[in-house]
Amino acid sequence: MAEVKVRDLFKSYGSTEVIHGLEVDIEDGEFVVLVGPSGCGKSTLLRMIAGLEGITAGEISIGGRVVNNLPPAERDIAMVFQNYALYPHKTVGANMAFSLRMKGMPKSEIATRVNRAAEVLGLVPYLDRYPRALSGGQRQRVAMGRAIVRDPQVFLFDEPLSNLDAKLRVQMRAEIRELHQRLNSTTVYVTHDQIEAMTMADKIVVMQNGYIEQVGSPLDVYDSPANTFVAGFIGSPAMNMLEGEVRSTGTGLELDIGQTSLALPAMSALKEGQKIIAGIRPEDLTPSETGILAKIAVIEPTGSETHLLLRGNDQDLTSVLRERRNYSPGQDIYLSADPDTLHIFDSQSKQRLH
Repeated sequence: MAEVKVRDLFKSYGSTEVIHGLEVDIEDGEFVVLVGPSGCGKSTLLRMIAGLEGITAGEISIGGRVVNNLPPAERDIAMVFQNYALYPHKTVGANMAFSLRMKGMPKSEIATRVNRAAEVLGLVPYLDRYPRALSGGQRQRVAMGRAIVRDPQVFLFDEPLSNLDAKLRVQMRAEIRELHQRLNSTTVYVTHDQIEAMTMADKIVVMQNGYIEQVGSPLDVYDSPANTFVAGFIGSPAMNMLEGEVRSTGTGLELDIGQTSLALPAMSALKEGQKIIAGIRPEDLTPSETGILAKIAVIEPTGSETHLLLRGNDQDLTSVLRERRNYSPGQDIYLSADPDTLHIFDSQSKQRLH
């Protein structure tokens, strides 16, 4: 396996620049997830690493070797696509063996590699079947097996679970993560699903409009989002954002949000009259005796949690309750949050204040 380094990477289509000077380090054996909304550039970045897209400027190296001008076949990578890309007229075993046969590898070595990958992925009973006789999850395993048999330096996954139903996606997430731990493989994984990113990654790269907004471990990004975009994108349900002005109470600071106020944490970065945005995770915005007056619009029981969708302070709010309470749509309640759970951002720059 090998590290991947991206340096000052640009990509343009004609006069339109879509990737803007990206810098990423992916360590040997690391599972890195590129995450962001549709059109943010994550798949374009992955395809440039793979050699399927040309580079306008910058440098990509794999295992210490610059690969800018190398075709995909010479980069020692294996890619798993969203649509599986299996040959329908070939059996599972033949699909997995195809790239090895193209390299002229001896039949005995091909059989050994295919059988070993099939055992790892639970595909031994299906080696003689055709793709049409397999479920979506089994087809995705075949696509992964075809990558594993090549024993590449780097595995690249381009939204591989998007075509699966919700239950199967959860199962396959665990299987891909377990596979990575078993192979200790360098892996770059693209998804728009932030839950996939949080549950699978060693390191998350959050992207927007061809820029990298933040890089860090899943919990670092969740607990300390660098700006309001990351704060709103990572976490489900999304973070509540309340904008207002800092006001001194004599004993501390509070956020004046018009109809009411919120106590603020003690931070040297906060000054009287400063305009800020306070981010509150839904699980930290809870019913109380005083605080923000809000009307319940929708109640969503999930079993272990109850999600309240509310209207308060002239904006939509979300509260996640661990315990069950007897609320009704249309009911007015007060919401508050512990000051130490607030995430504070500058109103103008949208960057986190420390």
